[in-house]
This record gives sequence, structure tokens and C-alpha cells, in this order.
Amino acid sequence: MAEAQKKIADQSPDDELKGSEAPLIEHLAELRTRLIYSVIALAVLFIACFFVADHIYQFLLGPFIAAAGGPEAVHLIYTAPQEFFFTKLSVALFSAIFLAFPVIASQVYAFVAPGLYKNERMAFLPYLIATPIFFVLGGAVVYYGIMPLALGFFLGMQQTDPNGVTIEMMTRVSEYLSLVMTLLLAFGVCFQLPVILTLLAQVGLIGVDHLRRWRKYAIVAIVVIAGFLTPPDPISQIGLALPLLALYELSVLSVRFMEKRRLAREAELARELET
Repeated sequence: MAEAQKKIADQSPDDELKGSEAPLIEHLAELRTRLIYSVIALAVLFIACFFVADHIYQFLLGPFIAAAGGPEAVHLIYTAPQEFFFTKLSVALFSAIFLAFPVIASQVYAFVAPGLYKNERMAFLPYLIATPIFFVLGGAVVYYGIMPLALGFFLGMQQTDPNGVTIEMMTRVSEYLSLVMTLLLAFGVCFQLPVILTLLAQVGLIGVDHLRRWRKYAIVAIVVIAGFLTPPDPISQIGLALPLLALYELSVLSVRFMEKRRLAREAELARELET
């Protein structure tokens, strides 16, 4: 038993806290360097995306074109001289943040990694990779599923009466971009649910029993969040609520797996201490 305790106490150099002896000024200097790298990456990508903002906006019009039945049926307007210019700036900034996420995430990891043990660093990496994957998955659900259905619902409310009043949807470029970005961000963030719950399970803050007990409250919370984050139409709200419910059940399975691994490690450590 004494040998096992000595083995645990005498960790290898790779498992030591690399930055434990660094003074505060060095940590601040390191943080400043990481922030500068992130800002430079964001600025370069913003400038690059601005020059192709028209093409990016055309890509974002894909769901509208699919719902309307073709590009010739899509007509967008802007009601102020500067509106479309600022819309292009918003498109460039949104795209730059999305493309710069790997750089920003790597800089965050490079800043916090020296303060982690080796096993903690290795455990953190999968979540760093899973975060953008689930964000892209949420965006794909919006782009290929929710937006065409929602826009088809809105377009179906138009009225064309030769003997009466014609009611036609005239969409502003800024309003359409705001709708797309809101849905992309809402779905992208909400699709992080398995990542967050699995991370909390790995550090021992929650367990599979908690998620089972919280299921009925989670259903209510998901419905409320879907109604708050999406436009006031049933298609968008149901389109966000159903994937979130599926992701919650996926989180239960993931947390069960992580809990079994954590309990197995704890049991192995206890056996080592007993010998």
C-alpha cells in the first residue's frame, strides 16, 4: 500500500503542472499573446470574407431559393442606402468568427494546457474537437431542414387576388440575414448539449441518474428554449425542440458511458491502494 501511495505521489514530469511556478506577469503576457493571435486571425478572415460577402450571402439564400421554387422567385430589398453595405459587414464578421473558431479554440487550449495534468489535457481534446462538429451539425439542420420549411410556411401566407388586395412578402436583406444568423447560432449553441453534459459527467458533477430524474424538467425547458430562440412559427419551434430532445437522450447514453469509465478508474485506484 505504501508503494502504491508513493507511486501516485511521485508523478512523472509529463504529469506535473508545467506553469505552476510562473509568476502572474508571465501568465498575463501569455494571455496577451494568445489574444493577439486570435484577433489577427479574426481580422484577416474578416477582410477576406468581406471581399466574398456577396457569394456567402448567396449561399445563405439557398433555403429561401428552395422554398420559393427557384432564384427567379426570390426578391429581396433594402430600404436604406447603407443597409446592404452593413449587411455585408455582418456577413463577413459572422463568417470570420465561424472560420476563426479553430484558431481561437487552439489559442485557448494553448493558454490553459500548461496548467493541466497530462491526463486532463488528453481528456480536454475530444471536447475541443466535438464542439465545432456539433455546431456544424446544428447549422446543417437549420440550412437543409428548418429554414426551407419555415420560409415555405411564411411564403404560403401570401395572397394574390386579381379582384382584391395582393399581399406579398417583401423581405429586406438585413432581416433575412438576422433570421438566418439567429437560427444558426441558436441551433449551433443548443447542439452543444451532449458536449456540456458529457464534460460535466467526466468531472463527476452529474450522473446518469440525475439526467433520468431531470428528463421531465428537461422536456419543459427545451420547449421553452425552442419557443424563445426561434421565430414565432410552429415549424421552427418543433424543428429545434425535437433535435434537442434527441440530443438529451444521446447525452444520457454518453454520460452513462463516461460514468462507467470513471467508476472503473476509481475502482482500479482503490485496488492499488489496498495492495
